[in-house]
Amino acid sequence: MVNSYSFIIIGGWLFLVLSTSLISAKIFPSETELSRKIVHIGSGPIVPLAWWLKVPTNTATPIAFAITIALIINYRFNLINSIENIGRKSFGTIAYGCSITILLFFLWSDCPSGVTAGVLVMAFGDGLASLIGRKLKSPSWKVLGQKKSLAGTLTMGFVGGLILYSLNQIIGIQLSYIDIIEITSLAVILEQISPLGVDNISVPIAVAISWQWALLK
Repeated sequence: MVNSYSFIIIGGWLFLVLSTSLISAKIFPSETELSRKIVHIGSGPIVPLAWWLKVPTNTATPIAFAITIALIINYRFNLINSIENIGRKSFGTIAYGCSITILLFFLWSDCPSGVTAGVLVMAFGDGLASLIGRKLKSPSWKVLGQKKSLAGTLTMGFVGGLILYSLNQIIGIQLSYIDIIEITSLAVILEQISPLGVDNISVPIAVAISWQWALLK
């Protein structure tokens, strides 16, 4: 059973993230990517929060599924403009919700640390890579029609690796440095191959599965 405090804490965090996104869209109307990435990055901590609050699979999964349905509706009708107003075609937010729902359903009970690793790498690694890659001038290239930059790629690798290392230390699992480097490299490669925002589903799932595999080998 989940007590009411869990819903209040998680709901309060979601409200804070969405409010910040809407406010940023009003203050910086030309920075359309910023408001979207606030939601992208801010949604990540919900997973470790749910882990800390011991939210079970049979509660977490339906909530994630309902949020994904809400994202699909928002994508179709543009109810919250700040989430999707990026000037290009992308199913990233929907894929993000789908990946979290899938991970909660299949791995939450057995490997919550893997789910946490996958979601946080996607939230912070990819989110900051996009913001920094757009702001810093650096060599760039295109992969499957998507523009990538050296600054963004290095940010994805550094932030992703730092998250995996920190999580490893905090929970005391002690994966090897090689494991962390391999998982980070996989995340960076998948982030490169990301037409229409599909990295929002490929990266978290691949990181979570790789993390679990590293624990079991």
